[in-house]
Amino acid sequence: MSQMISTTILLVLIMDPLGNLPIVMSILKNLSTKRRNFVLLREMMIALIIMILFLLAGEKTLSILALKAETVSIAGGIILFLIAIKMIFPEEDDKKKKNDTIEPFLVPLAIPLIAGPSLLATLMLLSHQYVNQQFSLFISLFISWGITLTILMLSNLFLKILGPRGVIALERLMGLILIMLSTQMFLDGITKWCKS
Repeated sequence: MSQMISTTILLVLIMDPLGNLPIVMSILKNLSTKRRNFVLLREMMIALIIMILFLLAGEKTLSILALKAETVSIAGGIILFLIAIKMIFPEEDDKKKKNDTIEPFLVPLAIPLIAGPSLLATLMLLSHQYVNQQFSLFISLFISWGITLTILMLSNLFLKILGPRGVIALERLMGLILIMLSTQMFLDGITKWCKS
């Protein structure tokens, strides 16, 4: 149960719904509220299908590459650490918002905003790390996807309550938590490697 909770938190942090709020609002700003909700739901469904595919194929892919659990854990820790650093110290390019009048399809909302390379790599690593716990991984994925969907659907409300600075502060806090989780994953991998 604790593994499922920590996996859910990890996936929500990587999906970064609060950090993506301004970008989503910017991309969908020219659509009506009804159409915006439909497009967002469609893009989230596409992202979910892609995430499930990576979760299913991840373990097989990594076993074909003959990677050990400790290697996966160390690599996962490093990847998540880099994601967290980017969340705390975003680059100038990330701050620029795309103002397209064309309705998005697949890109950029589903991929790479929600189901980005870091999330897909993490799903592959988790499916290899917890081979016998696929069901709990699926539950974690669905819960984190549901949380992300809810936050993005209520984007107007969140931006109104938190304001632009509040959203940035929350994203930095999420980045800090992600650094702690990535460090733990890295240390677990090192411990397993030292014991083997």
